[in-house]
Amino acid sequence: MNEYRRAKRKHADEAIDVFDCMTEQSIGRIGNLSESGAMLICPQPLFEDALYQLRFSIRDSTGRERSVEVGAHHLWSDEAGSPGQHWCGLRFIDVTKDHLQIMRDWVETPGESYA
Repeated sequence: MNEYRRAKRKHADEAIDVFDCMTEQSIGRIGNLSESGAMLICPQPLFEDALYQLRFSIRDSTGRERSVEVGAHHLWSDEAGSPGQHWCGLRFIDVTKDHLQIMRDWVETPGESYA
């Protein structure tokens, strides 16, 4: 299969909760992540074409939890195979250079599975 995405995506092999910064509520978990976007698994679909300010934590190469905050645009939602679950696609539209580097390093960590 040919890969047409601009940025490499990596599957999340552990639970990475994603929080809406405006409500401080968990909206789902990361299914896969790249420096330019993410696919989440959510208990309910996100609002169509909405903008979100999101926060999540990923481990760096030393195993330390690193918090990342991104501005994201909701692109699509679809029902997942499990009842009451939805896949939601996001494109990142605002991220600091430091947080971008944290995500790049996480995606490039050797020995992981890629989307």
